[in-house]
Amino acid sequence: MYKVQMFNFLIFQQYDTVTHLPSCYSRTCERILQNALEVGRDLGMSRSALVRHSRCVWRFINPRTSQEKRLLSFNFSTSEHHENQRPSRPAPPPIRVSLTESAGRGVFATRIIGAGDLIHTAKPIVSHPSLFCNESVCQFCLRRLSSSMDTKSQSVRFCSEECKDNFMAVFDVETRTDWLAFHEYCRTESLKYPLLVKRLACMVISGAAPDDCLDILQPAILSPEMVLKMEEGFGLLRTTFIKANIRDEQLAFLTKQWYTSVLSRIRINAFRIELVGELYEDLLSSAAACIEAESAIGNAVYMLPSFYNHDCDPNAHIIWIDNVDARLKALRDIEEGEELRICYIDASMDHNARQKLLYYGFGFECKCLRCLSGD
Repeated sequence: MYKVQMFNFLIFQQYDTVTHLPSCYSRTCERILQNALEVGRDLGMSRSALVRHSRCVWRFINPRTSQEKRLLSFNFSTSEHHENQRPSRPAPPPIRVSLTESAGRGVFATRIIGAGDLIHTAKPIVSHPSLFCNESVCQFCLRRLSSSMDTKSQSVRFCSEECKDNFMAVFDVETRTDWLAFHEYCRTESLKYPLLVKRLACMVISGAAPDDCLDILQPAILSPEMVLKMEEGFGLLRTTFIKANIRDEQLAFLTKQWYTSVLSRIRINAFRIELVGELYEDLLSSAAACIEAESAIGNAVYMLPSFYNHDCDPNAHIIWIDNVDARLKALRDIEEGEELRICYIDASMDHNARQKLLYYGFGFECKCLRCLSGD
């Protein structure tokens, strides 16, 4: 028990501000995660065991990782600043990450959390707007655009100069490339996750992200048919970059293995982004707004939310107010030590539909209390 507590302490001991990360933050997180991995080894867990029992495996002990590579978006907070109040260092969220008895790792409450309370926020590692609204949302934060906030850079739109500046790291790569054929492939095949791979590849090429930044996430189990289908997308993506005169050394990472590995992780860790607007003050309204939203504005992959296990009768949920920044909120009162769970799918579906979708979409048979009761 002491070592499990130490594991969580190492994860959160140098928690920093969600809004502006200092330049040393990536190195600090890398050192913390290295220490956490050592604790995992002390618990008798091999690297393969960590992969098997957890959706998140710290893999920062890597000779390929350079000082220029940043740990992206391990950002979360429960602080909400009020008017006339000086900004302060946000407190760590009231949670710990630990191993469960049957579902690998999980997120647990470290104190009582009230219904409707904000548990923490999270910024994405990578995100991309849906093709149908590609020109109506900000390319960086996915906020819906109005004519008064539209800041253009060629054909790319942003909601503010700040988002434009934040996107500049990948702007040159993404805008010098003709995505017509790749987008048409995704549209024709009804594919959304290759768009996240495309965006991540642009981030890697521009130096904004390391090529292994998603290795910490659990991959989906792929059939030979699925791999074969992915290879088509890989060939088109690489050809698109080559036609844009991206140098060979910049594309060294973009192998068939990298593409399928990243896509397999995105498949079971990406979130569908649906904005609920200003209704979030009313918890029931925010839940209803998520269900009644016309369609998703895009998809994103996060770090901490990937620790949450599934339950068809969840005690927490993830919402998006006006941009891609996620907010984890409690659906009911949660006791100290209770595991926090979200629902990966539409909880209103019947038992058989939920079981089928979870098995084929996420690779597991749900054995939550609701499913065991046959509801």
